[in-house]
Amino acid sequence: MECTHLDQIRDVTPSADVCEECLQMGDTWVHLRLCEICGHVGCCDDSKNKHATKHFHATGHPIIKSFEPGEDWGWCYVDRVFLEGI
Repeated sequence: MECTHLDQIRDVTPSADVCEECLQMGDTWVHLRLCEICGHVGCCDDSKNKHATKHFHATGHPIIKSFEPGEDWGWCYVDRVFLEGI
């Protein structure tokens, strides 16, 4: 299966270098994810608050990528496809 949303990827500026929602709550996160549509940075699904996925549900923005140093993979929520090298 292929991602049908690659044409939506933008050259984005990350909104932060932390999960701002977790920070505002006084909570922590495991890993960060970057929305490839708008630049929102949220915590991953291994984090208890899952802000990156919540961002997808709130906005419909389909593609995130890892915001961890040295990682270059992504995920399309809609097509449920792992994206290497994005």
